[in-house]
Amino acid sequence: MYALAIIRYRRPFEEIAPHVDEHRAYLRELKAAGVLLASGPFDPRTGGGLLLRLPDTEGPAALDRIRDGDPFTKRALAQYELLPWNPVIGKDDLDRL
Repeated sequence: MYALAIIRYRRPFEEIAPHVDEHRAYLRELKAAGVLLASGPFDPRTGGGLLLRLPDTEGPAALDRIRDGDPFTKRALAQYELLPWNPVIGKDDLDRL
């Protein structure tokens, strides 16, 4: 299962900035586990996006765990919009990542 996560800051970026390293460390853990394919901030810095891949046997609960594990969520600094995604064009390329 693929999913997109849209992260929107709930506070001004000046309040977010001190927590970015902790958030990125969490994302590196997801990347090492093969769950995160790509991530990055939006321009302007109002939030960011994640491209996720999870086993098909895992459902929305797995996405909730990813959201709930993020330091941004734990500190109420950002909100997630989690969108299960069914890529059609380019799926073979994604599967090889």
